[in-house]
Amino acid sequence: MIAKRKGAIASDHHLVVAKMKLKLTYYWTTEQTALQRFNTAFLRGTDKPNEFKVALNNRFQALHDLLKEEETTMENNWKGIKEAQISQCLEVPSRNKHHHD
Repeated sequence: MIAKRKGAIASDHHLVVAKMKLKLTYYWTTEQTALQRFNTAFLRGTDKPNEFKVALNNRFQALHDLLKEEETTMENNWKGIKEAQISQCLEVPSRNKHHHD
């Protein structure tokens, strides 16, 4: 920190100049930004792919009907599609667990 004289005319105050380093940390929330990985090997079974497709089509049909009734923006449409896919992926297949060796 450096104190310099004559910070203002006709004043007894001194101008103070300081150099500071500031580190900003951003804490990521796991729910919003974490990459979700789903167990796709679970869908290679006999009935699971068809069950998943039917359930996903039902969700999209309900979403499509809802969007027809209301005039919405493209961003709201995308959020609805994304939420439908993620919620269906959470119900039918299980999520992959991270195993650190």
